[in-house]
Amino acid sequence: MASSDFRPVIGLTGYLEPAKFLVWETEAVLLHRVYVDCVVAAGGIPVLLPPVSDAYERLVSTVDGLVLTGGADVEPERYGHEPHPATYVRPERDAFEFGLFEAARRQGKPVLGVCRGLQVMSVALGGTLVQHLPESVNTTDHQPAPATFGTSTISLKSGSRAAEILGSETKAHCYHHQAVDRLGAGLEAVGWAADGTIEAAEIPGEFVLGVQWHPEQDSDDVRLFQALAEASKEKR
Repeated sequence: MASSDFRPVIGLTGYLEPAKFLVWETEAVLLHRVYVDCVVAAGGIPVLLPPVSDAYERLVSTVDGLVLTGGADVEPERYGHEPHPATYVRPERDAFEFGLFEAARRQGKPVLGVCRGLQVMSVALGGTLVQHLPESVNTTDHQPAPATFGTSTISLKSGSRAAEILGSETKAHCYHHQAVDRLGAGLEAVGWAADGTIEAAEIPGEFVLGVQWHPEQDSDDVRLFQALAEASKEKR
């Protein structure tokens, strides 16, 4: 197959949550469909990775690129903090995604972090989080109400990978009550909301890029997923 025809396999981390569908009410492996639609639109083949295995190296070796998707908060004990009353966690996802991220870096696979995914990246590299952002910025703009996305204008650092993909400024759908506080080692902040919240970070020289917003919510703009797919093809 010619390289131009190659479609990279993109692994997407899944949720493990109670769900109801058809006649069933049971625990299920879930992911918002918009993620897989964006991967397909970007020229990739989506594969769901359930948080039920510790075979991190093997899983990462089967995909060409990785998306750490959004979801619950990272356990505060992972960065040495006591939990805030508003913090809700999924420890099995933490173990799984930290393992995948470390394996992806060892194998040199491109990684895109979305919302929680950026936070996973940063904490895995020794960073800390603001556990309840409204107390820090005195606004609920980043998460206006349950299941309601806020909108932000994100300024991106000139010369960064994020700016090369999206330009100097981008509109974003946000849904997060936590954010990066101290960045993990090697990560560089490259995007900010108007209130100063870090909205994008990356590792220079690697395709390790995390955004605090939800790019999958804009199916007309899959540039981040396209960049991941292209980097995955090049790595392959």
